[in-house]
Amino acid sequence: MKKIGILLFMLFMAVSYAQEVKQVPQISVAGEGKVKVVPDQATITVTVETKGNNAKEVKKQNDDQMDSVLKLLKKMNLPTSDYKTQRVSLNPQYDYEKKKTSYNAQQTIEILLKDLSKYDELMAGVVENGINRIDNVVFQSSKLAQYQSEARKMAMKEAKMKAEDYVSVLGQKVGKAMTITDNSQIHYPQPVYATMRKLEMSDSAAPKETLALGEINITANVSVSFILE
Repeated sequence: MKKIGILLFMLFMAVSYAQEVKQVPQISVAGEGKVKVVPDQATITVTVETKGNNAKEVKKQNDDQMDSVLKLLKKMNLPTSDYKTQRVSLNPQYDYEKKKTSYNAQQTIEILLKDLSKYDELMAGVVENGINRIDNVVFQSSKLAQYQSEARKMAMKEAKMKAEDYVSVLGQKVGKAMTITDNSQIHYPQPVYATMRKLEMSDSAAPKETLALGEINITANVSVSFILE
């Protein structure tokens, strides 16, 4: 009997507490902010790849070509802090049909180009000096944090405006925000194929323009729950 009494008391307290807790009127909406900007710099990843039957000769050829590339970057007055070696490899490759071993050497560097007016000169120059593989080109903005902040503010303003539109016909007002969920994404245009076409063309005295920058879409998406007053 004592246990039953305790259980009934706990059940009574739980029901009483549930009755005392009032649901807070609220509204949940989504907001989006978009900022479009023209890129002002690019991160370029390129590789020197050499192959042959003698490991020492393959590695030396690879080193010589990379040395020429690095000298070009210095000649173009790129700060040494704006380019770095990403990886270096020398791998044996055995041909079971010919029963011979060949070697494949690779060196990859990443270049941060802050002056896009040098883009065509750089891309043509690295290929002439030994680069034979372009892995990636990502165009970006040096003011990314600033534009992200602008997009977030725009998203919050849109969310609040939506909430006010919905409740205006109910005679209520939008109060403080209870929860905010942020889902922001950045889209980088990557016109790598234009670059590859240029490199595959025959030599010509006339300079070619291959750069089509496009725009970076910086988007902020938020979900907000507001208290209704």
